[in-house]
Amino acid sequence: MNTPVKNQPPTRKSALVDWLARLADKHDLLPHTLESASSDASFRQYYRVHTANGTLVAMDSPPELEDAAAFIHAGQLIADTGIRVPEIIDSDLDQGFLLLTDLGRKNYWHLIQEGLPDTRLQQLYRNAIATLIQMQTAQSSSLPVYDQARLIDELSIFEDWYVSAYKQIVLTDDERHTLARVWQRLGEQNARSAKVFVHRDYHSPNLMIDENGPDNQLPGIIDYQDAVSGPITYDIASLVMDARTTWEEDQQLDWAIRYWEGARAAGLPVAADFADFHAEYEWMSLQRNLRILGVFARLSLRDNKHHYLEHLPRVNAYIRQVACRYGDFDPLLRILNRIDGTSVTTGYTF
Repeated sequence: MNTPVKNQPPTRKSALVDWLARLADKHDLLPHTLESASSDASFRQYYRVHTANGTLVAMDSPPELEDAAAFIHAGQLIADTGIRVPEIIDSDLDQGFLLLTDLGRKNYWHLIQEGLPDTRLQQLYRNAIATLIQMQTAQSSSLPVYDQARLIDELSIFEDWYVSAYKQIVLTDDERHTLARVWQRLGEQNARSAKVFVHRDYHSPNLMIDENGPDNQLPGIIDYQDAVSGPITYDIASLVMDARTTWEEDQQLDWAIRYWEGARAAGLPVAADFADFHAEYEWMSLQRNLRILGVFARLSLRDNKHHYLEHLPRVNAYIRQVACRYGDFDPLLRILNRIDGTSVTTGYTF
């Protein structure tokens, strides 16, 4: 079994084993089979445990650091739309432990890494787009609101962790003021988008495959505890500009069009003109990817999760793809060039 990550004391795993042992008879568990399943970018840890009839997943969510109740609530909202999410078999919220159904060992990212025929890849992503549209019909009024103030505030992580801590660049007063103006512009624009249920990490690692299901089966969804009521453009930007997989711009465009057409057919509040929608979702992707640069730098520097650094060039490329298309972001590009020494490239325009 893997050694618990930093900030995850070994005693928590012992407590989890003890909790599962008490549930063994109730759920036919075999606690001695406990093995690491995965860890995410938060302080959560996931373990797979065998039962007499298959496997379940145990989630360790330290209550002083993570809110397991938010995971339960968001999961139920998604499940109410008919989408597959882990079913909660048992829980101890005081300790931060959940016992969940197992949606499988492979996600979209695993399959992409293994190599897929293009026909299979396209089927997977059409399924993901259909699932996203279905998820966006979920009730979201009970969720935190992803508003302009929060959108702007989140961008501070780019300056604090990517620029200052990781790149060790000291911005001038003019550069800080420039970024503040860019953040304000981004926040104002993105906050105008219609509000729906937003997963916030709707991308390949969180789309689970049932390996025994048909090819056209919609994916199961995990890692939705940070769900908010926010811009309708957020999750499609997350999917199409995946921080872990590079998609060329023509492929991004194809999937964005398919989403827009499907969302309109479903009556979701997307822009009536695709050019308007495309600009909205690109601006949202810029905000998200700037934040991700800071998040990934923090995961490396603070949490010793250094593998996230390998994704920085890809995220940076997505940022530049969008920023070079709109004159509003010329000042941002100049600052990025000083930080990274990367030249501006060009792409499609609308």
